[in-house]
Amino acid sequence: MFDIGASLEREILAVMKNRPTVLFIEPEDPRVIEAALQLPRYARPVFLCSREQVEAVIREKLPHVSPARVAFTLGESAFCELERCRDLQEELARAMLELPAERRLTDDLEEARRLVATPAGFGIMATREEHCDMVVGGARHEPREFFRPLLKVMQREPVLTEAGVIVLPDDHPQDLYPHNILVIGDVGVNATMTPEKLARIAVGTCAVARDLIPLEELPEIGGVMVSYSNRGSDEGPSPELVRDAVKLLPRFLDERCRRGARYCTIGIQGEVKINVALSRRSAQLYEGGEDHSERFRGANVIITPNLDTGNLLFHLFATRYPQAHKFGAVFGIRFRGVDLPMDVAPGDAALAVKANILRLIKFGEWVRTPRDTFFPRPRILAINPGSTSTKLAVFEGEEEIFAQELQHSAAELEPFEGQRIVAQFEFRKQVIEQFLAENGVTLDMLDAVSARGGLVRPIPHGTYDVNEAMRHDLLEGQLADHASNLGAMIAHALVGDRGKPAYIVDPVVVDEMEERCRYTGMKEIRRKAISHALNQIATAHRYAHDHETFYEHLNLIVCHMGGGISIGAHRKGRYVDVNNALDGEGPFSPQRSGSLPVGDLIRLCYSGKYTLQEMLKLNKGRGGLIDLLGTADFMLVEKKYLAGDSDFAPVFEAMAYQLSKWICSLVPAFNGERVDQVLLTGGLARAKPLVDLVRRGCEPLGCGVSVYPGENEMIALAQGALRVLEGRESAKEYVSE
Repeated sequence: MFDIGASLEREILAVMKNRPTVLFIEPEDPRVIEAALQLPRYARPVFLCSREQVEAVIREKLPHVSPARVAFTLGESAFCELERCRDLQEELARAMLELPAERRLTDDLEEARRLVATPAGFGIMATREEHCDMVVGGARHEPREFFRPLLKVMQREPVLTEAGVIVLPDDHPQDLYPHNILVIGDVGVNATMTPEKLARIAVGTCAVARDLIPLEELPEIGGVMVSYSNRGSDEGPSPELVRDAVKLLPRFLDERCRRGARYCTIGIQGEVKINVALSRRSAQLYEGGEDHSERFRGANVIITPNLDTGNLLFHLFATRYPQAHKFGAVFGIRFRGVDLPMDVAPGDAALAVKANILRLIKFGEWVRTPRDTFFPRPRILAINPGSTSTKLAVFEGEEEIFAQELQHSAAELEPFEGQRIVAQFEFRKQVIEQFLAENGVTLDMLDAVSARGGLVRPIPHGTYDVNEAMRHDLLEGQLADHASNLGAMIAHALVGDRGKPAYIVDPVVVDEMEERCRYTGMKEIRRKAISHALNQIATAHRYAHDHETFYEHLNLIVCHMGGGISIGAHRKGRYVDVNNALDGEGPFSPQRSGSLPVGDLIRLCYSGKYTLQEMLKLNKGRGGLIDLLGTADFMLVEKKYLAGDSDFAPVFEAMAYQLSKWICSLVPAFNGERVDQVLLTGGLARAKPLVDLVRRGCEPLGCGVSVYPGENEMIALAQGALRVLEGRESAKEYVSE
């Protein structure tokens, strides 16, 4: 059977940048909750009740759902108790009276207040006023209570229709509907019919089918307008209605094609006897043989001339094939509502919401939820100081509003030559303040500042408040000097006495290594953890979120591949082992030598060929690909490898081998537990040939490899702050040694 759920999910993830806010008005129904538990990767659920009420239903009715999935979904959800949001109800009641007359449910303020005090009325108006993006109901509401008011308030097209989507199981005859996908319209809206309505319903139903089924699965959408007459074989009002509607089809199809080229794959014919559309044998007999019946081989949409027939046909298929997937999709309300039948199954309810999300995101010109009523979007400034530049980004929630890398010229930095990096503090702070002012961002508009952490003392992973102890260590220079040391100091200065938090997130010195990992064969040398902790941990969080679980529940090996390479073992939320990427431990990289044969290294150091500084430079800065191939330009190296260059290909393959080798070497860090996934990130993760070789090298692990290209540092800083601001984590306190 065609996996409609997987298809919808692939299509959503291909285009999704933000998750829409979906309001569930019937959270007392366990089927609705079970459906919502399948959706947090694609939507931000809002339950019209307290969290405690949802948890009580889950405990009593859904014991089969894993606690991890429940915890993840509820952590991604909002809860709104009607009796506690009187101000919003009043706003919605007054907004109802301001609707156009044809969309208004009442002209009386008291009646409007009564309506928005009900789950259906509140959900419809909250969606209309853009506090959320869609409302889901119907499982416990009669059509007159939810569906009809929804249509009236939300109508955007001249004619509305509800398409019934059915994916039939494999025991249905395979040669009638391609992939056994059948779409029926109208199944829920129009009790009276005119030729124009019927023609628009035909086009709208086919448009729903085109929106939901990828072109590669159904290259053409074949619509059939059915009747009790077959191409003029009988007379009566119903056949005449269909014939008149057929004449109008070209105009409405042209209108639809102008909205999107994909709709040009729609073809509609009629009038066709209903059994011809439902039976291969009937098609052959009525259409005059096999050749003529071929026109129905691609038919996958049935349009009926009245609501009774469409509704009956949909439910006959649904009851005849109980294993079929079936759900409704409304056309004409700009994807603002999902109507669930009272006999809905949880899986079909989830499909209905996913289908609506896909259409909203892909075709609704939707960017994000207009208002942040249920999911506040804190405004966060992320700061990432580098040696000759400072990266800035302003986020609202996880959405980047703007970003800029401020370059600092040699002339601007010349006054600070020979001084510690903290001497640049005031200069860099002023540059940032000036840039923000030029872009209309005042410091009072910010909810938090999140900076890249510097070389403080080794600390566990997490988001840290910038406190006096941290500033002291950075100002006094008790630790190494680095441009990132400026981040915490600038963040603290920018928030000043405004009462807003300043954070650092997962600095390079994050160290949760177990004691057994620190030992070497020389008691004077201990292994240290200095790595790309910010991107490693952010990537692990991202993978966990993509799989609707938590970082703390997973065993992951994360490989950051850039100018330096760090490979870390993340065991159930702890960063238990990683190579010292700063000093070149691990695989060789574009600029670093990597771990070397110790005896040969010692002999080279004492050979007189190199000074101490030259050896240090050869280890970090002039090693790796620079020493082996004369370039750190990995795009060039990749190009030469693909061309079969005899100098470059062996080095490229050796680098991939070392990456795989170091990844696999971390298996003992998990104490015999299974590794859930290997994650590849960093700039070099964009190189498909390298990724393919590493993937092949890691196959014996049996866990799979996922790729998250890029540094992702700015969003990682914002996400670290968000986890604290949203209460999912607590900010940690830095304590100086």
